[in-house]
Amino acid sequence: MSSSSVSKRFVLVLNLAMVAIQILLIRSVSSMNRTNAYLYHKCSEIEGKYKQKSPYGENLNFLISDMYKDTFVRGFVYAYHGDDPNTVYILLQCRGDSYGSKCGTCLTTAISELRKRCPMNKAAIVWFDKCLLKISPTTFFEKIDDKNKFYMYSTKKVSDPESFNAKTKVLLTELTAKATRRSDKLLLYETGEVKLGKMNLYGMVQCTRDLWFTVCKTCLDKIIGELPKCCDGKEGGRVVSGSCNFRYEIYPFLDTVR
Repeated sequence: MSSSSVSKRFVLVLNLAMVAIQILLIRSVSSMNRTNAYLYHKCSEIEGKYKQKSPYGENLNFLISDMYKDTFVRGFVYAYHGDDPNTVYILLQCRGDSYGSKCGTCLTTAISELRKRCPMNKAAIVWFDKCLLKISPTTFFEKIDDKNKFYMYSTKKVSDPESFNAKTKVLLTELTAKATRRSDKLLLYETGEVKLGKMNLYGMVQCTRDLWFTVCKTCLDKIIGELPKCCDGKEGGRVVSGSCNFRYEIYPFLDTVR
């Protein structure tokens, strides 16, 4: 056998191996898009820490135990327990496609991560793809929390950023209008998609359901206004705060069945 034949076979095998690896990577990324990935957390040091068997710790444990009695059909629980200075406020908001058992599972994960990442902090927040969990010794209900905020975005850029940015803003603004209209079943959540040439653009907006619909709109309008700062020309991006968030991608990222 000639050296050239061996060389060609080696190149062929190498190319096939690279194709196999790429397929595995694509499948992995696709599956990750539907998982409940950890996103971010913030531990506040201003409010201080508590001891496990202190009144604050006992009130927090009471609230957590009480939350597990919920069926999570609304995908949202908020409550408070105890007297000052040991009152605990807690809020769980699950993504609009992740109610019921998915929401309960996300709560379990969020509690575990919050205790691990912010041990004994009186005030903390943790975000996952499918839920956020927040605790505090002071009330934050019905107020916009934009102090706890972060950006996420794709490293890939689109070919026509100006047009893409404009259409992304239009989609998210339209979804905000739908999510915050008056209705008997106000979810403060909306999803949608638009055709952009040969590809689709998928979007989602959501607020925590302690907010009034007008306050939710204010929250979403504000973070949508941060699109240029966050995600200029990126194929996907998010602005996530403690009260509202949006996400857009050029691939489906939501569960179709609750």
